[in-house]
Formats: sequence, C-alpha cells, structure tokens
Amino acid sequence: MNENIQPEYHDAVFECACGSKFVCGTTKKGDVIKVEVCNKCHPYFTGKQKLVDSGGRVEKFNKRFNRNK
Repeated sequence: MNENIQPEYHDAVFECACGSKFVCGTTKKGDVIKVEVCNKCHPYFTGKQKLVDSGGRVEKFNKRFNRNK
C-alpha cells in the first residue's frame, strides 16, 4: 500500500452567499471557501421555495400555439 497519498485534511471557513459562516473540515486548498447555498438559506431547510419565471415560458408557449384564454 502506498504511503502519503492521501490529501491533507484541515479546517476551513465556509462563507455562504447569504452571509453566514461556518467551520468545516475539507481537503480543498485554502482557508476560506465560498459557497452559494447553506443550510440557513436552502429552500429545503427554510421551507421557503423561490420560484423564478425564466422569461415567461408559459406565455411564450400559449402565444406560439394560439392558446388564448
């Protein structure tokens, strides 16, 4: 078995886009790692779902096939 092939495991600070910070162990290099979503802002944990209408897709579909209500 090869020795010294495992990556270095150390503690790092994770910064979320919402502003929260937490310390966790990682093998990724760097002392600060930026993430987009954490348990404080993720819709699954908060119970708030963010719906985004990307360019009015339903309206475009109805207009294309002349489905006027």
